[in-house]
Amino acid sequence: MDESHWYLRKAHDGSQFGPIPFSQLKQWAADAQVSPLDRVSTDEETWIKAPMVPELEMDYLIEVSQDHYYGPTTVGAIREFLEAGEITAETRITNSKDATQLHVRDLLPPPPADNGASSALLGRSSIRINLQQRIRELEEALLEERRARETAEMLVEKLEAQIARMTGN
Repeated sequence: MDESHWYLRKAHDGSQFGPIPFSQLKQWAADAQVSPLDRVSTDEETWIKAPMVPELEMDYLIEVSQDHYYGPTTVGAIREFLEAGEITAETRITNSKDATQLHVRDLLPPPPADNGASSALLGRSSIRINLQQRIRELEEALLEERRARETAEMLVEKLEAQIARMTGN
């Protein structure tokens, strides 16, 4: 892995970091600082989603609900979600490399007990926040596409009217 020329572009706001060594990027991924939607590059021209770089080890899908998954993400992110109380030891995860399914408890030891102090201070689940953010992004993109289509349809109608006037139809 090239240690000196990696860049990270955050999906939620487009902020960019780098150049950084690959070891730093890998540490950020392990520390749950790289989301599955973030992109990475070695040349700032070609960007790929972070989970597509096997060495980042973003290998796990977390089953948030029966039909919703978060990831692929790292063991470090799973640990952070578990410690924050956002998932439980019974939460199902899938290894995207070999499709094996297991529970968080099979991958990680339970977090140390804190008598509920830290989990009581936590706000909404960041997994849910990420899902909600993605839904908002998709809704905004859909709205923009609809506006663009409506604008294009209006332009076509105007052009057709002009052509009809010019040809006498």
